[in-house]
Amino acid sequence: MAAAAADEIERSRGRRAALSFAAIAVLLGLPLWWKTTETYRAALPYGRIAALSWLPVAVSVSVAFLPGSVPADLPRRLPYGDVRQERVPVGSRSDVTSRTEMAYRGTTAREEAALSADTAREADAALHALQDSPSGSLTVYVVPEASSLLPQGINVYVGKHRSALVRAGPGLATLHTRLQQLMQVMSFSASSIAAALSDRVPDGQLGPDAWRHLKSSLGYEITFSLLNPDPKSHDVDWDIEGAVNHYVQPVLDKLNLVANFSVDSQILYYAVLGVTPRFDKESSSFILSAHSLPHVINPVEARLGSSAASLYPVLNFLLYVPERSHSPLYIQDKDGAPVLTNAFHSPRWGGIMIYNVEVPASPQTSLPLHVDVDMVRVMEVFLAQLRLLFGISREELPPEFLLESPGNEGLADWELDRLLWAHTLENIATVSTTLTSLAQLLDQISNIVIKDDVASEVYRAVAAVQDAVAELAEGRLRSAFQASKEAVTSSERAFFDPSLLHLLYFPDDQKFAIYIPLFLPMAVPILLSLAKMLRESRQSKKEPTKMD
Repeated sequence: MAAAAADEIERSRGRRAALSFAAIAVLLGLPLWWKTTETYRAALPYGRIAALSWLPVAVSVSVAFLPGSVPADLPRRLPYGDVRQERVPVGSRSDVTSRTEMAYRGTTAREEAALSADTAREADAALHALQDSPSGSLTVYVVPEASSLLPQGINVYVGKHRSALVRAGPGLATLHTRLQQLMQVMSFSASSIAAALSDRVPDGQLGPDAWRHLKSSLGYEITFSLLNPDPKSHDVDWDIEGAVNHYVQPVLDKLNLVANFSVDSQILYYAVLGVTPRFDKESSSFILSAHSLPHVINPVEARLGSSAASLYPVLNFLLYVPERSHSPLYIQDKDGAPVLTNAFHSPRWGGIMIYNVEVPASPQTSLPLHVDVDMVRVMEVFLAQLRLLFGISREELPPEFLLESPGNEGLADWELDRLLWAHTLENIATVSTTLTSLAQLLDQISNIVIKDDVASEVYRAVAAVQDAVAELAEGRLRSAFQASKEAVTSSERAFFDPSLLHLLYFPDDQKFAIYIPLFLPMAVPILLSLAKMLRESRQSKKEPTKMD
């Protein structure tokens, strides 16, 4: 009896040990293993990311009436305000609303004194000294219909700052028409918004100029290159440093608010265009036709060597001096007419200008021939191409419009505002697309690690976008643009973080395949012990029945 009792105690101890091992393995070991081998995924604001499709645009316009310019059918007394809001259709992926706040008032005594100038240009300069207009705002001065301030036949004068002069017209309807046309010129329009959101708009809704504009970037590199394919015949000298300081730098100083710029230059010898021009007997010159121009860029670009080492988009401006055997060389447009500037530009890449050298009258002229490049003529072409690349080229205007030249600054204040609007909208749309793509990727692939620093960048980008949207809705353009740039930086850091790829190719089935060979030897004794206990339990239940 004692031996049987001892055996029973031993079996009971074995059962308790087996149950303890099984309980520890199931209740403690399995959750601990699952927790320590799971993919860490910080929480992301998926709901806030999905709500980033609303893009508001607001502009405040102050309309000041000179004495004698208030239309007789004006329904209210001055001053009063008017707010107009409408939805701009730019595709199904964005909801763009534009709000225009019109504040009608009379002119002050100082403004009336400034508007008593002899010419509109003098009045614009005098008014600029009085104004403190923030970015994105406009001031329109309505002058009487018979005013001599505007030239004959001109009803709207657009200055180079943020103000314009408009004739009152015979009635309120005429004034509203002129104000609406002026807004299309100096402020945003449906076409400019669609161009800024080109990646969200169907191709059929975009104009041909939408794809010419440079995409928004935090910086750009500008390279001026002199191509001299025949240095034995031409000793070309160009004062590129002085030209950049005098003509280009004032423009870049104004564009510095949009992005950072770096400028460099180089001279390439024995660099040819890669396209053989056609000789024209009638003009005794060589011709580059319009259809051959696309084939010029690739051979030249291979010699530039600047875009491969740059983190930012590179704008190339090339001055090509034809070799003596192909001089003079001219460019023809699609209609066969000569291009007056003898230059062409490639969208989002840059421009090329052909600079012909006069053939010496005497064949005994010593070579190489010294050539001093007329940098004034060259820079006029390159600055015009730079404006085209940034989308600040001036559209066709009604005949009664007169635009003041921006002068040495290269672009007017209101043109800079239009560029800021476009880049702000593009930045917000880019961040929305980037974060949406990242959220969809992380939602579909559950084993990608989401570290805390990646999540913080996402939260920072979402907060910056929301700040940009709020500032843009209030018409504070500069602060909205700065917030949108911060959002782009944070979203790109999150999207391109290398930690997102560490466990991309380690799915759950591979995890089980690795750990099962380790856990199986430990689990077999426990499972066998539990199976033995189950058999003994069944036998113990059957024995009393047999005894009965």
